[in-house]
Amino acid sequence: MSAPSAVATASRSKRTEALLQGPLLKTILQLATPNILGLFASTGIIAYDGYIIGLLGTQALAGAALVFPIAMLMQQMSNGALGGSINSVVAQALGSGDRALAERLAQHALATALIMAAIFSLIVLGFGPSIYTLLGGSGENLQVALTYSTVLFAGGFTVWLTNTLSAIVRGSGNMAIPSYMLIGTAVLHAGLCPLLVFGWGPFGGLGIAGAAASTVAVNVLATSVMLAYLLRPQAAVRLRFSGAWSSILFRTILRIGLPGALSPLLSNSSILIATAYVGTYGISALAGFGVAARLEFILIPIVFGIGTVLTTMAATNIGAGNPGRAIRATWTGALLVAIITGTIGLTVGLFPLLWMRWFTADPAIIAFGSAYLNIVGPCYGFFGVGLVLFFASQGSGKLGWVLIGSTTRVVFVAVAGWVAVHWLKAEPQAMFIVVAIGFTLYATINALSLYLGRWGFKA
Repeated sequence: MSAPSAVATASRSKRTEALLQGPLLKTILQLATPNILGLFASTGIIAYDGYIIGLLGTQALAGAALVFPIAMLMQQMSNGALGGSINSVVAQALGSGDRALAERLAQHALATALIMAAIFSLIVLGFGPSIYTLLGGSGENLQVALTYSTVLFAGGFTVWLTNTLSAIVRGSGNMAIPSYMLIGTAVLHAGLCPLLVFGWGPFGGLGIAGAAASTVAVNVLATSVMLAYLLRPQAAVRLRFSGAWSSILFRTILRIGLPGALSPLLSNSSILIATAYVGTYGISALAGFGVAARLEFILIPIVFGIGTVLTTMAATNIGAGNPGRAIRATWTGALLVAIITGTIGLTVGLFPLLWMRWFTADPAIIAFGSAYLNIVGPCYGFFGVGLVLFFASQGSGKLGWVLIGSTTRVVFVAVAGWVAVHWLKAEPQAMFIVVAIGFTLYATINALSLYLGRWGFKA
């Protein structure tokens, strides 16, 4: 890639120049800190929702465990896959000094998000009963799952819009505004969720549907705030609706977004398959697994906080003709993630009750969840590294090898899990070992792809 022109260099903002010139670790930490603070608020809400739903009983916990992987898939596809693509293309345009292109890409990104939101929600609403039955749902917990799912995915477009608008802002190098929005909506949800679930005064509450309704409501507010921010004339990337539509720009977004969507789809398929296998051990096993595996989804926002910085740094530096710095930033961020997620994993692996007792006092549920964390927790560092390298690869636009890593993981869990559960009739611990090995394979393949130069650049 040729060096950018003097005009392009002069047109860059101070944030873009920091991505291109600042010390790597310091820049990553400065940008990731507001991300992580905001996403810790989001993480707390995931745990908080589990606590509130747990107060409704074991059937509610089991029903939520069926829906939770699908809900997180929506979050990951809208925030990590499409959002990562939007972040990448906007950052590359700004890195090359072309703000007008960045603004046209933002316009096309919003339309793309609405289309993908409609497709996703129609699939889940139309095939929900079949999906949750395949995951082991039946009777009361299936009905609870459908109640929760219907409300959540009917308003799912609000989640897609919030995450798309946040990705546009992050592409400009501003990680703070989306983080402030996350913190504000988390605080609102913390008050609104129990009110809608249990009621207050003459309002009798909606039960588990109230938790979903609260999620939709706070995302309506978040979308409104982000729209107002991006419509300002002084916005780094101003959202406009006056430009002509271009199939080339749609393809530019989808060139990364569609392959990127496969990664969370494959990763969540691993969880869905494991959920189905664990469900054969009974309702307590399903509830215990659902509570324990919820921690993995909490790690995702933490990794995302650093991963989106790597997406922006990689894309901006590649757009500016400096891929070597993009690769060095990626290794720095991956090491940081390994330390954080590895520490969390080892802690819950040694002391699983620190997590399990937040959600239930049922000894059978605690026993299954604790056994899972004893085995899988120490491998959470591998999970974090594999995932953060996916985000960095979005910035490079080279997703082939990270998709191979995700595919290897899901195939291994599906095949080895079937052997353990259905052929060998093994204890649940065998299935948990399969999940742990899947994480290790995922990280190893993704790290080797970067080390062997599969981005097509040299450091």
